[in-house]
Amino acid sequence: MWMIRNPNGKHAEEFLERSVVGIGWEDTIFLTANAKTPQDFYAAVRQAIPTNRDQQVVNAGRQLYKFCREMKIGDTIVTYDSPRRIYHIGEITSDAQIDEKAPFYLANFRSVKWKQKVERDRLTQATRNTLGSTLTIFKPSPEAIKELLSVAANPNSLPAVVTAPNTEVESEDPYINAQENARELIKDRLMKLDWKEMQALVAGILRAMGYKTRISPEGGDQGKDIVASPDGLMFENPRIFVEVKHRPRSSMGAPDIRNLVSGRDPHNDRCLYVSTGGFTKEARYEADRSKVPLTLIEQDELVELLLEYYDNVDAETRTLMPLRRTYWPA
Repeated sequence: MWMIRNPNGKHAEEFLERSVVGIGWEDTIFLTANAKTPQDFYAAVRQAIPTNRDQQVVNAGRQLYKFCREMKIGDTIVTYDSPRRIYHIGEITSDAQIDEKAPFYLANFRSVKWKQKVERDRLTQATRNTLGSTLTIFKPSPEAIKELLSVAANPNSLPAVVTAPNTEVESEDPYINAQENARELIKDRLMKLDWKEMQALVAGILRAMGYKTRISPEGGDQGKDIVASPDGLMFENPRIFVEVKHRPRSSMGAPDIRNLVSGRDPHNDRCLYVSTGGFTKEARYEADRSKVPLTLIEQDELVELLLEYYDNVDAETRTLMPLRRTYWPA
């Protein structure tokens, strides 16, 4: 089994739609077409990106070699859909191919028959950690593979509670690995909040950013959960109308976007839509067409905002999401 990571899991939906899996390094696609050995791939990376340090060349070359030469038709592949917190499992059905016209993350690609999915919350913490390597391509530990396949085969079984053996996983950069694991742990905590707590957390982040906030009464939001403004009376512009949907397995669609921006003033109002379940493509198209300035926030962006402004959040917000700073040798 192979695990392929994509930045913040944001390309997983397209992988499934196209029945493919891909990696970046689009600058190397023609230089690596005839590469055979790891050294060939190192040379191609060095030629394509001469500013890379030696270790960066080796890291990129190894990943490309694995994808192009070590993976085989019939191998099992896993990728992570971060907004929906799902691991997708499939079977590789083609050799490595190149497409110079594709998005950069599909410049090198393989066809895949996607077959199963596993919710992250059904896995033990040890397996979640094992699947968090910073490498683009790696082989999960035997314990993680066994657990993934077991849960995939029994989707209605109770979530695992037994801690799997702790297996060390190769990592490009221990510091980045620790950062990304920390972000996943924060998202795990976010998922345990109820919808009222999620609204309060978003309001707390906005206050930390310098806004005054007002949470709408339950059942009477009329298309908004929070109103934020530079002043407490909500007189000053810009006024930010915020909708918060805490539905981890339900993406928001175009009608939800239209409902939020309907009746807003394009000159003085701003809209913010926070969805822990992400947004459909149609919702993103609708947001791009909106005359009212609108920002869409998914789990990963919400975590980044929380980390950026955490030093300024109030005690109420810290109670909802208690975090502590960790120092790392430079």
